[in-house]
Amino acid sequence: MATFTASIRRALGFSAARRGRESFETSAQHDGERFRNVKPRPVEGFGKTLSIAWTMLFKKPAGTAPTGRLPVETLSREQLLAAPDRSLYRLGHSTMLLKLRGEFWLTDPVFAERASPFKRLGPKRFHAPPIALEDLPPLRGVILSHDHYDHLDRDTVLALASTTGVFLTPLGVGDRLIEWGVDAAKVRQFDWWQSVEIGGLAFTATPAQHFSGRSLFDGNSTLWASWVIVDGDLRVFFSGDTGYFDGFRTIGERLGPFDVTLMETGAYNEMWPYVHMQPDETVQAHVDLRGRWLVPVHNGTFDLAMHRWQEPYERVSGLALARGIPLSTPRMGERLDLGAPHRGDKWWREVAEKTDIRVEEPRKQGYI
Repeated sequence: MATFTASIRRALGFSAARRGRESFETSAQHDGERFRNVKPRPVEGFGKTLSIAWTMLFKKPAGTAPTGRLPVETLSREQLLAAPDRSLYRLGHSTMLLKLRGEFWLTDPVFAERASPFKRLGPKRFHAPPIALEDLPPLRGVILSHDHYDHLDRDTVLALASTTGVFLTPLGVGDRLIEWGVDAAKVRQFDWWQSVEIGGLAFTATPAQHFSGRSLFDGNSTLWASWVIVDGDLRVFFSGDTGYFDGFRTIGERLGPFDVTLMETGAYNEMWPYVHMQPDETVQAHVDLRGRWLVPVHNGTFDLAMHRWQEPYERVSGLALARGIPLSTPRMGERLDLGAPHRGDKWWREVAEKTDIRVEEPRKQGYI
């Protein structure tokens, strides 16, 4: 019984991060008990939380998941090793594989079939990853934005631990990795605005407006962040999860302009505007950052809201066109040249129109 209880606690992330508590207390983002945003999150009662849960479970409208098969370009290790520098591949949701200076970096890795602490419950993937986890080349590093299940999967992290050089995380998230068994020597934790240089690349953890936690008992015990990646004359911004806030303008002023912004566009709703951006806010945040090419992410993999699955692509593409912003929408697994991005086609429309085609069983080797 004790072993069973311990496994449940681990799966739900019950154990709050404690190892770095001293560094937490020196963080301006920590109030002595929990991490917080610059602008306080509105107090939401239990009634609203219950209403959201009820709607998500029992009143979700049709169309939040595709009935057609999504186009995924499969990848091989040999293909990735032969790819030129400054290549980016979307592997799903907010999982991006970047090749910079001959080495590979992975953001928010989730190769699990579900964004959930449970194997058979929770949001299920629309598509298999373009490459199986075991086929990935060794990684120079993994970049984590926060500890939610659709951004941090325990089994994926543990599978990558032996072939990854370093894990870059916000404060407290690294402690979770260490508790799971990742070598502490490989874990680097950062407060907002802290930077590190690795292999000629500069990484800076930057502010975001969100929250954290993997259970009902550990809310905001770890920090959340966006990330800036600089490779010589190339500047890339990765938003992680965030609501719209003044911090984008500050990041743009201090660390911009950006050649490419990888921006959250999906899982939004008027019931939770503080922690996820609507598409018009995504576009405005890109402008605030002084971005050039906008790549919408956090979409196309999991059913996490009440909007139709293709809506984020449609809305952000229309808004970007109206404002003259170059938008790139690569298919999952399609190579994007960070130095010279291409626009990509509107692949989601073809899928949405083929409602008579059912989703095929995923390639099992892509999951863990």
